[in-house]
Amino acid sequence: MYSRFLRDLRTGLAGLLCALAAGGAFAVDGIVDNTILFGMSSPLSGPTGAYGRQMKEGIEACFARVNGAGGVQGKRLKLVALDDGYEVDPAVANTRRLIEQDKVFGLMAFYGTASSVAVMPVIDRAAVPLIGTISGAEALRSPANRNMFHLRASYGDETAAIVRNLLTVGMNRIAVLYQDDGFGQAGLKGVQLALTARGLNPVATAAVTRNSVDVGAAVTALAAAKPQAVVMVTLYRPTAAFIQQMRQTGQHPYFVALSPVGTDQLIAELGPDASRGIQVAQVIPYPWGDKLEVVRDYKRDLAAFSKPAAPSYYGLEGYVNARLVVAALERVGANPTRERLAAALHAAPFDLGGYRVQFDTKGNQGSNYVEISVIGANGRILN
Repeated sequence: MYSRFLRDLRTGLAGLLCALAAGGAFAVDGIVDNTILFGMSSPLSGPTGAYGRQMKEGIEACFARVNGAGGVQGKRLKLVALDDGYEVDPAVANTRRLIEQDKVFGLMAFYGTASSVAVMPVIDRAAVPLIGTISGAEALRSPANRNMFHLRASYGDETAAIVRNLLTVGMNRIAVLYQDDGFGQAGLKGVQLALTARGLNPVATAAVTRNSVDVGAAVTALAAAKPQAVVMVTLYRPTAAFIQQMRQTGQHPYFVALSPVGTDQLIAELGPDASRGIQVAQVIPYPWGDKLEVVRDYKRDLAAFSKPAAPSYYGLEGYVNARLVVAALERVGANPTRERLAAALHAAPFDLGGYRVQFDTKGNQGSNYVEISVIGANGRILN
């Protein structure tokens, strides 16, 4: 009887240890209480906070709809969103916290070139996938990082489309205003390469400090060159300040911004009348349309999630990012792991309701979608 007791005790202890080990592995993998955790670090406050808040709304609207329908393979999805204020050090600290303390399964919707570059060593050490970087910088794509999946087109794609569009309408004296960081330098390089391919160079370039609206020196330098067009690789506040001051010099070139500017925020900052005629490259479909299924679903799910929330480009990008995560998890099946999620992302194209994503092996970029929108009368965005 005693030996039987010891045998039963050993069996029970072995089962308990296996259960504890399995529970620990699940926690590390970010699956807790049948919920899959995803982490996000983006600006949620400060001058660029609207970008992150809109993306967060889009993600949570998608997750809410999926959870209401029973989840993915019976598992609920939850977003843990942290504010980095568009600063590098907080983004790195947030990434460590999300991986080491919150034990997220994966990361998504990280905003900014400098921040995304800085977190690469952290995600590589932990082998945690980051799906959806809000940056088109080549530094994030070459060489390809196996843990970083880019949903949007590159700045090279955007600037090539901008330059092609300007040259088509006879604009060849093109200047560049750029933010003096990884984002701005990547956009500047893109414009320079696109012009060089056509035997041209920028007529002038000028930088503005990151998170600053001190654009006076840039206005003086670019106004002196009398450009026909200015490509602005800046966020909405310095962009608005530059346009206002440039016009005060008596010059009215074509103003064209890259997608990170945030078209909605730029209109709100400048005002509808002063925004008219400004062009913006977009890497996400028009969020107020009805042609694409993913846009119709976004507007429906956003309204169900938050009645005060309004459609936006960044909101739709967050929603598409979440749709991609859901589609990849469905492809993985009942027993998700980070490795299987990465493999699923590479396995085949995704049709996310009219927005197609296929990750290449060169830079883990899923889309090269770019269109040029124009701000029309009363601040209406035309595509």
